[in-house]
Amino acid sequence: MIHINKVGELTGVTVRTLRYYDKIGLLKPASKTEGGHRLYTNEEIKKLQQVQFLKKVGFPLQEIKHMLDFNEWDWSDSLKSQLSYVINEQKNLKKIELSLREMINGIALEGEESWIAIQKIMQLSSKDKDIQQYYRKSVFKEKEIKLLEKVPKMASDCSDSLEWIALIGQLKRYMKDGPKATKVQNIIRRMEEKRLEEFEGEDEFLNKLWEIRMTPEQSEKLSLYPIDQDVLQFMNEAYAIFMTKKNNPDPE
Repeated sequence: MIHINKVGELTGVTVRTLRYYDKIGLLKPASKTEGGHRLYTNEEIKKLQQVQFLKKVGFPLQEIKHMLDFNEWDWSDSLKSQLSYVINEQKNLKKIELSLREMINGIALEGEESWIAIQKIMQLSSKDKDIQQYYRKSVFKEKEIKLLEKVPKMASDCSDSLEWIALIGQLKRYMKDGPKATKVQNIIRRMEEKRLEEFEGEDEFLNKLWEIRMTPEQSEKLSLYPIDQDVLQFMNEAYAIFMTKKNNPDPE
């Protein structure tokens, strides 16, 4: 016979948990000492290991009790059902993860205006996904739809998207310095480098996407994060200055 304290040491299950398992009829001790301490045999230890494993893969205690109490229990059906549950939970957790990333990245873009970012994400999440898909297919060619997948996304954790978010956030903070400011032009230069890295030769697509981005209603239909119009206009002005200097460099 193994004392309850020793069982706890061997299995890592607390004495309190073992007492609870006894109370609900999940794992009864083989006997008790005269002082009322629970005693277990190897048979109960084996059952405890089964309980721990089934609990680890997500089964609730009450269902574990039924599974172990009935010899004719359909294990295959239970395991398939549990697998289906886990897959659905993973999908739900993925949605939560994406929403959290959107909010974190939105706050990084908006700077100190955290609540504005959260409101924008909430607004986006309430839109009909089917309508967004229909709009996307009605506006873009098949090739362009594939290019859309390369456009930075607020829910992404890839370095490319995070850099774009950081660049726009920096641009917003330097708006007070004007579009000609060195810091602003350096940001635009990096944006242009990134544009060429991913979309060189795709000017038609980018022009179409920018027109949509500059129109709040169309931008919303495409499920783009709603960047403030004054920020977009500032970006436009700064980019025009950058391209003018690039195409007409100062003579040495």
